Amino acid sequence: MTALQPPSPAAPAHVLDGQGIDRVLTRLAHEIREHHPEDFARVVIAGIREGGVVVARELALRLGAMWRHDVPLVALDVSGFRDDRPRQPAPFRAWEVLAGDPPPGPSEAAARPREHPRPSAAEGPDGMVVVLVDDVIQTGRTMRAAFDLVASRGRPAAIEMAVLVDRGGREVPVRPNHVGRNLPVAPADWVEIRFGPGTGEPGIFVVPGR
Repeated sequence: MTALQPPSPAAPAHVLDGQGIDRVLTRLAHEIREHHPEDFARVVIAGIREGGVVVARELALRLGAMWRHDVPLVALDVSGFRDDRPRQPAPFRAWEVLAGDPPPGPSEAAARPREHPRPSAAEGPDGMVVVLVDDVIQTGRTMRAAFDLVASRGRPAAIEMAVLVDRGGREVPVRPNHVGRNLPVAPADWVEIRFGPGTGEPGIFVVPGR
């Protein structure tokens, strides 16, 4: 009697290649730009660690080229603000400025026009338009944790959300303002994004669940 062999796992479905991701990122940057024709100097791009930081960096670079000034880039560690696992103390670097906005020195701070001061990301989110960025959104709990993190650091003028992929499956009422690709998949499936250094062939893949 021949032994039954376990079924071979299905190969990941290649949804978008590297050039497709590049086009999606450019479109997202244009959307953010169009939403802020007057207050662009207050926009800070905040990527959620880990996958969101790569996407956020690309958006900040594109917006910087469009606006012709460095766009502040911040990395958020939301591990101390999640409600779907045991709470941990907020990490020391929960809000970490990566590029575009070093802390102002005394002479620089004094030189700022008093009537239109440009907020500094190094000083927190007060008065800024914070665009939360992640690679994939599903339940919405990570984004909600990011909201709580930003609120704990100060009072921004506004908070927006941008995601590369929205796979559906929301557990909390969170809706991104800017979506690169809507990709409804089965709950057991996995959306894998390969983008950035050391990730191999770039692209968006759907890995079938077992």
